[in-house]
Amino acid sequence: MASQAELAGWLRLTLIPGIGGEGQRQLLKACGGPEAIFASSAAALRGVVGGGLAARLLAHDCGAEIEAALAWAAQPGNRILTLADGEYPQALLTAADPPVLLYAKGRVELLNRPAFAIVGSRNATKQGEANAEAFAQSLAGAGLTVVSGLAAGIDAAAHRGALREAAATIAVIGTGIDRIYPARNEALAREIADKGAVVSEFPLGTPPLAANFPRRNRLIAGLSRGCLVVEAAQRSGSLITARLAAEAGREVFAIPGSIHSPQSKGCHALIKQGAKLVESAQDILEELRWEKVVNPAALPAVKEAETDPVLVALGGDPCDLDTLAARTGLAADVLLAQLLPLELEGRVAPLPGGRYQRLN
Repeated sequence: MASQAELAGWLRLTLIPGIGGEGQRQLLKACGGPEAIFASSAAALRGVVGGGLAARLLAHDCGAEIEAALAWAAQPGNRILTLADGEYPQALLTAADPPVLLYAKGRVELLNRPAFAIVGSRNATKQGEANAEAFAQSLAGAGLTVVSGLAAGIDAAAHRGALREAAATIAVIGTGIDRIYPARNEALAREIADKGAVVSEFPLGTPPLAANFPRRNRLIAGLSRGCLVVEAAQRSGSLITARLAAEAGREVFAIPGSIHSPQSKGCHALIKQGAKLVESAQDILEELRWEKVVNPAALPAVKEAETDPVLVALGGDPCDLDTLAARTGLAADVLLAQLLPLELEGRVAPLPGGRYQRLN
C-alpha cells in the first residue's frame, strides 16, 4: 500500500486535466513513478507528452483535490488503488486502457476474485429484472462475483440478486465515488459498499456525464470472465459492454426474447454475431467450465506472484517483447500494460534492446 506522500503523487498525476490514461502510463514508463515524473525537467517531459502538457504537469495546482481525496481514503472502508498496488485488479491489466488509479469502497479483495458481468436495459421489463436477479444469484452462489454498473433496471436487479450470496457484487460507476447515480439506487449502493464493493476511476465529485459511461463499461468488461446481456435495445450501452468484453477476450452471452419486443433486439443481434444463447445460469457455468466454490467468502485474494502469466512466461532469462507475446498469446500493447506495474513494483526490469528480466 502506498504511503500518503506516494499516493499524493499518483493523485496529482491523474487529477491534471488533459493527460489521459495513455499519457499517464507513458509518463510512468518513461520516468518510473509519479515522484520521478514531477521531479523531471520540462525538456524531459516534453519528450514524452509534448510541450503543452509538460507545462501543465509542472504548473497545475490540484492541492485541494489531493487533500480531499486523501481525506476520503482515510475513512474506514475506503481505498485508492494504483497500478503499483498489489491489490489493484489484475484482470484489468489484460483489458484495454487500464486506469492508473481506482477509488474503491467496501470489500477490495473482491476485485481480484473471479467475476462475471451482467448488464442490460435501464428500461427493463419485469421479466427481464426477474431473470437478471435469478441469474445473478445463481452465479454468485457458484462463487462468481457479479459485476454491473448500478444503473436502473437490469443492473440494479443483478446487484440485488448477487447480494443474497457470499460472492456478492461489484458496482462500477460512472461518477465520482462520493456521488450516487441514479439517486433512487442510493440504498442499494450503500448495501453494495457494505457487502460487496463500489469502484470508480473518476475523481471525487465527478458528475454523471454521458461520456463517462462508455469508459465505465470497459471496466465492467475488463473485471469479468464473461458478460451476460439480459435485455437490450438495438442502440444500448450494454452492447458497448458486450463488444468491449469480446475485444478483451471474454465470453459474451445473451438471453433471447420475443421477436416483437424492442428490449430483445440487442440480445438477438449479439446472438447473430456469435454471442452464446443461454436459458439458465448453468449454461454459463458449463461454458466457463466453472466448478462451484463451496465457500467463496473464505477464499484468499489471488496473489499475483503465484499466478501472473507474464512472470511465468518471462522465466529466469532476459526475454524480448516478441518472444514474450508468443509465449503468452497476448498482444504487444496488452503486454506493455501488464509489464508497467511489474516494473513499478521492482519485479521486472527493462533491459537494452527492448528486453525484460524477471527480478524475483
